[in-house]
Amino acid sequence: MTDGIFQSALASFVLFSPERQASAVSAATAFAVVLLPYSIVGPFVGTILDRISRQRAILFANLTRAATLLVIATFIFQGRTGVDLTALVLIAFGVNRLILAGLSAGIPLVVESKSLIAANALAVTGGSVWVVLGGGIGLGLRRLLNSDASANHADAFIVLVAAMFFLIAALFAAILRKNEIGPLEHEVIDGSFSQGLIEMREGFKFLGKHTDAARGIAATAIHRGGLTALTLTALLLERNSFHDPADSEAGLAGLSFTLTIAAIGFTVGAIAAPFGVKRFGRHLWMRYALLLSSIGPLFLIISRNQVTLALAAFFAALFGQSLKVTNDALVQSKIDDIYRGRVFSVYDVVVNGAIVTGALIAAFVLPISGDSFMLPALVFGSYIFFALYILRAKVFFLPTT
Repeated sequence: MTDGIFQSALASFVLFSPERQASAVSAATAFAVVLLPYSIVGPFVGTILDRISRQRAILFANLTRAATLLVIATFIFQGRTGVDLTALVLIAFGVNRLILAGLSAGIPLVVESKSLIAANALAVTGGSVWVVLGGGIGLGLRRLLNSDASANHADAFIVLVAAMFFLIAALFAAILRKNEIGPLEHEVIDGSFSQGLIEMREGFKFLGKHTDAARGIAATAIHRGGLTALTLTALLLERNSFHDPADSEAGLAGLSFTLTIAAIGFTVGAIAAPFGVKRFGRHLWMRYALLLSSIGPLFLIISRNQVTLALAAFFAALFGQSLKVTNDALVQSKIDDIYRGRVFSVYDVVVNGAIVTGALIAAFVLPISGDSFMLPALVFGSYIFFALYILRAKVFFLPTT
């Protein structure tokens, strides 16, 4: 939820301020800024998570985010948009990736293996839904404050609220025992931080021995890259086509509605995942989920209006989330805890790289209006190709799953 509050204020300040016209390039740059930190520090996050208490890592990461947001709020209050603000945002999102990777690596230690899919569905989807709800709270606060404060001052106050919630998250992390979410004491490895790149390579080697998990990660990455491209399409359509570009509040409200529809899709997809796995098996269900994800961009190939955008958001999110939580369980089931941190670091770096790639492709393909069938067609084609070729039965399926 706190992420959603922070991101809503940041998006409002950077992309939906009346004095700043949003373009595909500016939106793609915003995505790159959000994801660049983890793409750089990713090789070392696994080293951290496999060597120190994940509970301590999550605790101090939340405290760091809270402190960083206090400074960001000051900059936004002053209307500063330079390199210093960008650097602080990089730090804030960089430590957030440590939190998410630590939580993912720790799930198998607190639930039984047979419950991994359900646990991932709850953790991943619950997180996504709460981010959207947090975004709604942030937008609601902004509307309340707009009548009494300038846009910058309203956004700064919302960032302060987010900082307070990060402090609360740190208190919740403090409740956990030191080694409750790993690594276990006998699994802690001595070594220097410089071994991060070596261990990143070990993560890739481990996945090389479990090609179904590696292909599942690739499929998840290609879906998230496509979803990012569709998100940028939605942002530009709502900001510059469906509403008067001068009325940034209407554009922000329209985007919020679309993201809410996507959140509903995320929830339904997570609920459907255990049933799909039970009915078809884990591997076949993942293939079906990616194939059915192509329904989303197909709507935008046909037409681009409020209705087709909402339908695209719902179906792309529904089947994409079902793919993600199923693949998370697949990867977790293959990994000994001693390797879990570094493998999930590989997982996140690959997915983040795909997201940045999707954003960059969107920046080159989309017009400033966002009204183009070409980008949805590229996403549609990539989903179909990966589902039919990369996840084909001969190389992906296992008869026992």
